[in-house]
Amino acid sequence: MRRPETGPYMRRPETGEAGYEPDPRRWRALSVTLVAGFMSLLDVTIVAVALPTIQRDLHASPAQVQWVVSGYALTFALALVTAGRLGDALDRRRIFLLALSGFVLFSAACGAAPDITLLVVARLAQGLAAGFMAPQNSALIQQMFRGAERGRAFGFFGATVGISSAVGPLTGGAILALASGDQGWRWIFYVNVPIGILAVLLGRRLLPRTRRGGRGHVDVPGVLLLGLGVLAVMFPMVQADSGGIGRLWWLFPAGTALLVLFAAWQRRLVARDTQPLLDPRLFTTVRGYAVGAGVGTLYFIGFSGVWLVFALFYQHGLGFSPLMSGLAVTPFALGSAMAAVLAGRLVERFGRVLTVCGLTAVLAGLGGTALLLRLAPLGSAPWLAAPLLFLGGVGSGFVVSPNITMTLREVPVRMAGAAGGALQTGQRLGAAVGTAALPGLFYVALGGHGDYRSALTTALAAALVGMAASLALATFDWRRDRRASRARREYSEEVANDPVNARQS
Repeated sequence: MRRPETGPYMRRPETGEAGYEPDPRRWRALSVTLVAGFMSLLDVTIVAVALPTIQRDLHASPAQVQWVVSGYALTFALALVTAGRLGDALDRRRIFLLALSGFVLFSAACGAAPDITLLVVARLAQGLAAGFMAPQNSALIQQMFRGAERGRAFGFFGATVGISSAVGPLTGGAILALASGDQGWRWIFYVNVPIGILAVLLGRRLLPRTRRGGRGHVDVPGVLLLGLGVLAVMFPMVQADSGGIGRLWWLFPAGTALLVLFAAWQRRLVARDTQPLLDPRLFTTVRGYAVGAGVGTLYFIGFSGVWLVFALFYQHGLGFSPLMSGLAVTPFALGSAMAAVLAGRLVERFGRVLTVCGLTAVLAGLGGTALLLRLAPLGSAPWLAAPLLFLGGVGSGFVVSPNITMTLREVPVRMAGAAGGALQTGQRLGAAVGTAALPGLFYVALGGHGDYRSALTTALAAALVGMAASLALATFDWRRDRRASRARREYSEEVANDPVNARQS
């Protein structure tokens, strides 16, 4: 029998376990990175509920005010891989603290912006700072934790990712309710300032420095090719509300060509034994990385756009306030928080099956919610849907956290920043597709007959297609893992029964 460990899928790269000494401050340091990560991800969705107030107060056009949301998402995604590589090459702690300080400064600038132009510029800068901060979060977890502790730490990180996306509308609605008046939207940005300053002070004290291995080279051509490619793919989507997809369709093939050139350039650097921006061996030799990145990207296509669709349905279709609209989807956030922390403890034992079960629960929960909101009396349907949303949230907690853990757990620590940045870039691209496509489908369906229920069902059905594709990929990986485990078990039994012949074969 052929040894089951052979083949690129089964190779286990060096992960930096040798010489590892746990930092006694690692859990407190983790709390600092999670608070900062929560703020940066929350700002993707929290502003959406305040857009009407911002537009009215600053006398902005719909296209201008849309850039307050889409501009942040764009620069966030553009920075991720480059920021991760810089953290690997230089010092993750230094990059994290500089980015967090910039995020605090630009948050204050957003709150103080006197007109829409300066607000958009400040949001672009704020997104860039968030993009430089985000990959350091996952890389610092790789650096500070090992074994089962790493799974627990990624469980908390996954909970942060899931909750921050789900509670954005609720948090924004609550701030607007407390800070009444046309100027109340400014507190959505100002609230980051005291929290961020405290996180900077604690981070300076608690975060470990990166042990550099002498590889300070940064691939500038790769930075340009990847940045231009991601920009070309994302720009039409962030302009979707103003017809950007139709006007700028040619950017999609142009961006794809740039990304293909980027991949070829990275392979050439590896062949020349030069450090690339994103090592292609992550996708070919690191077990689970390519599949995990695909699962995350497909899931975020459906996951990210769902909250905008629910906000449109509840606020415009049912007349809910922003706060009530946020409360209606809170069960999802609660379920996600509870499950993500638990999943971090279980992922080492159960592996990919957690993701498969989680995606199944998300499909059942959101699919049931769509049917209930379509068929039940409108007065009670949002509250009757709470258990189904909770089920979907529990499923999401078993998707995001385990997938992050399984995608990054065998990545060498020296490549952790770039790997985390690439993973999050895929998620941001998926989120950009979802937030552009799902509200667009909602409005198309609504324009045909003015039926908010039908529009909601149409948009949620599209979201479920993306999640179903993610489930198919996760199921494929789970079955492949089972076959590999069975092969290892059979080989071990053969060695035990007839060690000479087994080793010769």
